Amino acid sequence: MKNDLSFSFEFFPPKTPEGAQKLRDVRTRLATVQPNFFSVTFGAGGSTRDGTINAVKEIFAAGLEAAPHISCIGITKAQIAALLDDYRRTGIRRIVALRGDVPSGAAGGAGDFRYASELVAHVRESTADWFHVEVACYPEVHPQARSPQEDLQNFIAKVRAGADSAITQYFYNLDDYRRFVDEVRRAGCDVPIVPGIMPITNYSQLARFSDACGAEIPRWIRRRLESFHDDREAIREFGLDVVTALCERLLADGAPGLHFYTMNQAEATLAIWQRLGLQRGPAAGPRIAAGA
Repeated sequence: MKNDLSFSFEFFPPKTPEGAQKLRDVRTRLATVQPNFFSVTFGAGGSTRDGTINAVKEIFAAGLEAAPHISCIGITKAQIAALLDDYRRTGIRRIVALRGDVPSGAAGGAGDFRYASELVAHVRESTADWFHVEVACYPEVHPQARSPQEDLQNFIAKVRAGADSAITQYFYNLDDYRRFVDEVRRAGCDVPIVPGIMPITNYSQLARFSDACGAEIPRWIRRRLESFHDDREAIREFGLDVVTALCERLLADGAPGLHFYTMNQAEATLAIWQRLGLQRGPAAGPRIAAGA
């Protein structure tokens, strides 16, 4: 197994002092496995901007690589410039560039950018190669795309604008990821496409998230989760089995790494990591343990 795999963990910015302390504890636990970076999300229309900035700077100050999300809907070019300048002064070298969601109750996406490709192009024009730019992609097709072909072309546009690599929306059907990667490669695009991984710990929460973002929960998984009712331990064990098996198959297929949506929790992500036998390589990031 190559030593150049990318493993990363995603957080959302805490809203309370208690949440901030919990996130520090979670970050400390997850840092023990030495991921390549931690990313921090950015609320609709920049609604969590200060929380994102604070969380990212705290991660960076702890000696860890941090990647702030930046979304462009509802944000002006001047605000984007201020963010990029702040992150450059701090020493941040990686960002996740997104279109983002329209804030709840907003009439439209007021701002100077409409699409993530425009944001990526602006980052490149204003900062050259300072940032490693990650973008999002959707193996099961973005829920607002008019067709799979349109969604694919939108992704290619982001890469051509200057994206270095991509992180997918989470999924549980391996064939969807395989098909998407094959289509991207046939289009002449060779950027790394890192699978997004959502541990399964709470069925009602997962169903709500999936309905909102368009990620499919396969029927057989839904039925099994429903059969457990309120048995949290059974849900946890089943979820670990399903997600670990998915990660094993992804890595065996040649996926360039894994990006975990942690939901600001450490237990499930660490349990999957341990089941996979992942550990740091001697020089270039995590690798699969010998014999795993």
